[in-house]
Amino acid sequence: MKILIVGGKGQLGRGLAATAPADADIVSHDIDTLDIADAAALSACVADVRPDILFNAAAYTAVDKAESEEDAALVVNGTAVGTLANAAQACGARFVHVSTDFVFDGTCGVPYAPDAAPNPVSAYGRTKLAGEQAAGQDALIVRTAWVYAPTGGNFVRTMLRLMAERPEVRVVADQIGTPTYAPGLAQALWTLARDGVTGIHHYTDSGAASWYDFAVAIQEEALAKGLLERAVPVIPITTAEFPLPARRPHYSVLDKSSTFAALGAPAPHWRSNLRVMLGEIAANG
Repeated sequence: MKILIVGGKGQLGRGLAATAPADADIVSHDIDTLDIADAAALSACVADVRPDILFNAAAYTAVDKAESEEDAALVVNGTAVGTLANAAQACGARFVHVSTDFVFDGTCGVPYAPDAAPNPVSAYGRTKLAGEQAAGQDALIVRTAWVYAPTGGNFVRTMLRLMAERPEVRVVADQIGTPTYAPGLAQALWTLARDGVTGIHHYTDSGAASWYDFAVAIQEEALAKGLLERAVPVIPITTAEFPLPARRPHYSVLDKSSTFAALGAPAPHWRSNLRVMLGEIAANG
């Protein structure tokens, strides 16, 4: 089974490679070997590899920077997705694209179903919605949220650093979502793709949390594993107290029930996967 991963050095790209089935022959590209803004290069790469499954794990994820660089974000999150989708269709590949909870405005108050009407409130969200639309009806589109892994830039690693450096940390408590462990997301994508699932689906870990809840759990679990030497106060603050260029959805929990049914089991609770991830960091030094 020939596999092409675009965005292979990111958290999800690495997770896809690490959880690949034994029969997967993987070709992986990232910005250093494939310019996602170069439509001709993208098309030529897909035509050359002729994959059975094409995973698009690449994205412009600088949420605040996208407010002043929406055109640049759109090239990666929107235009390139259409190019990859067309190239996949031309060679008969299954196209798998990953999207985000940021396509919603966060005002619903209950978990968003896959068929809920999108209403992005940021440039990043708008460009990711454009990508969903460009991916086409034959694609598998999986929305996720708050992704983290043992490597790369993410909230968990940032909190570990700040908790080691500062006398206290202040974390937003009025934005609610669900953390997602990248290897678990990757495994779900493999299963759905190999089963030939198409359309829009949601996947995160189980449960819900605020960023404050997540930070408190990170400190407790990191202390238990010896990754932090001392506890520091974790102070809950409001979004208004920590203004950023891009608006965030206040409540972006995704309804995963149909996806979990397709997978045959729910995802682990987010705190369980957090414990697994911190265990990996502790084991690897």
